[in-house]
Amino acid sequence: MTEDVERAEGTTPVPALETRELTRFFGTTHAVNGVSFSVGRGEMLALVGPDGAGKTTTIRMLTGVLRPTSGTATVLGHDLVRERDAVKRSIGYLSQVFSLYGDLTVDENIEFFAQIHGVRRFQKRREELLAFTRLAPFRRRLAGNLSGGMKQKLALACTLIHAPALIFLDEPTTGVDPVSRRDFWIILSDLLREGITIVLATPYLDEAERCHTVALMHEGRIIRRDTPTAIVEAFGKRLLEVVCEDARAAYRAIKQAPEWEEAQMFGSRIHVPVEDVAAGTQRLQQALEDMHFHVASIREIPPSLEDAFISEIRHSEGLVVGSEGGTAA
Repeated sequence: MTEDVERAEGTTPVPALETRELTRFFGTTHAVNGVSFSVGRGEMLALVGPDGAGKTTTIRMLTGVLRPTSGTATVLGHDLVRERDAVKRSIGYLSQVFSLYGDLTVDENIEFFAQIHGVRRFQKRREELLAFTRLAPFRRRLAGNLSGGMKQKLALACTLIHAPALIFLDEPTTGVDPVSRRDFWIILSDLLREGITIVLATPYLDEAERCHTVALMHEGRIIRRDTPTAIVEAFGKRLLEVVCEDARAAYRAIKQAPEWEEAQMFGSRIHVPVEDVAAGTQRLQQALEDMHFHVASIREIPPSLEDAFISEIRHSEGLVVGSEGGTAA
């Protein structure tokens, strides 16, 4: 059913991807534990979480690489288990590991993946992708001699050669230099404008902020799924940033007080959630001075997605998470 017909009939458009209680065991370990979410067509979802949260396992199940232990999923209208081959034909998947052939040229790698996907007349599509990724000047270079950012662009071109409507990207910019990372995101923005749906696992919260929806994962579960703005707005407290000498010692000291046990270390600065800015600032200033810490400044700052993520983990566990340096998402 087309989107126009769906709107005319007043029905909800069918999502590009929908999971229900998707679960995967490895022995007795719950790698993914009852994950449920949906992604609208032409949208981008970010799976965010620390190492071991279950992001890669979730993507590997949704691409048909791993079979779920239990639960169901529908990918572009295909049942994940019963129609696994159809799912694989209709999606693109860029894994964490560079899986192209270093002894083949850029052109030859794209041709090889076109043959794998049964794309016979791929030449025009290849020219479009080379222009799209700005790899045309390097088409005869061996893939093994490309920079990290160019390798990821080539991997994306190979992922797109069969024109999938939905692509899965597993930490595609990890280890890529900032300029290449920026260029990669320009390409992803263009893909969204073309109506392609993207599911992205990323360790970078600034990347997650660019997505339509963010799913925060922790210990195999999705602890919150919403827009980046809504997640930050749900933080629920005001946030003070403390700059002082010997900040790490000061951080450890103030966390001993129940009032400030939710404080977190971000680089050389301390983030302290408070209910009241004026009263919180005064008490923090006095407490630090009483403990002989020289305070350079205390000011209110807007909470970030990282602040919100740490808070969500804390609430999901029912305890305070102490982390010097923030969360490695």
